Amino acid sequence: MPARTAWQASAPLANLRRRGEIVARIRAYFAAQGLLEVDTPQLCPATVTDPHLESIEVAGYGYLQTSPEYAMKRLLASGSGSIWQIAHVFRGNEIGRRHNPEFSMLEWYRVGFTPEQLMAEVASVARLALGEVRCASHRYRDLFHRHLGLDPLRCSTAALRQAAREHGELAFDDADRDTWLELLMSQAIEPHLGRDELCFVIDYPPSQAALARLRNDIDGQPVASRFELYFRGIELANGYHELLDAGEQRARFAADLQRRSELGLPAVPIDEDFLAAIGSGLPECSGVALGLDRLLMLALGADSLQEVMAFPFGRN
Repeated sequence: MPARTAWQASAPLANLRRRGEIVARIRAYFAAQGLLEVDTPQLCPATVTDPHLESIEVAGYGYLQTSPEYAMKRLLASGSGSIWQIAHVFRGNEIGRRHNPEFSMLEWYRVGFTPEQLMAEVASVARLALGEVRCASHRYRDLFHRHLGLDPLRCSTAALRQAAREHGELAFDDADRDTWLELLMSQAIEPHLGRDELCFVIDYPPSQAALARLRNDIDGQPVASRFELYFRGIELANGYHELLDAGEQRARFAADLQRRSELGLPAVPIDEDFLAAIGSGLPECSGVALGLDRLLMLALGADSLQEVMAFPFGRN
């Protein structure tokens, strides 16, 4: 067989056919559930404030979106009911075996769902691609106890820094608490998650709530009502019991912007339309964003996203 040339698709055509089959299953599932499929803009005047995400700016037009979340919540506030979409989203400085600056995100919101109900549905959707696989959930706090002997909600920043160094991970001495937590989670814990099961991690530290509401865990400690899904050590999805308080969300955005300033990152505009939508009355809901390309990579037994994407960055 002749070698593939630069103009041809990165992924084998057999994988692209499988991709199409799995996407068709997902679309049929949501149609059967009665969810409205929506299509929101990828280019908007505002973007996320999260200091850990780099938005790609288009001069004179705004930002390519890192997620369709804000626009979808504006639809929810408009009375759309439960909605879903597969959107192309963009994140700067994310390229590698499991990353691409442009990728496909499957995102949906269920009006009236609890996080537990949504997690059950996320597992059902993942099984449309992966087949029958068992499922388990673990508290974020318990994972840190098990793998690092630390209580991530109570231990000192110095203890987190020391644990990272013991695991061969280095960062700046002035890194904040969440930077150390995320470093330890990604390097010391994530590789062990979901080796032979769908693994949900629940009850994140309150500082990592983003757009999720807070609640008390079984020990009475405040935690974010948030979950992430892992399979074979790879993060697949991030879900929230959605925050309904526009004032609290504005305060979180302001804290993000302060942190961006401290890190020397560019300021970004707050999405006032999104905050206005929450203030008008976002319905009780839970939502999730799932990395479709990663799910397909795992389903097809591929080693990289390039094997399931027609034209990844550098090939388009």
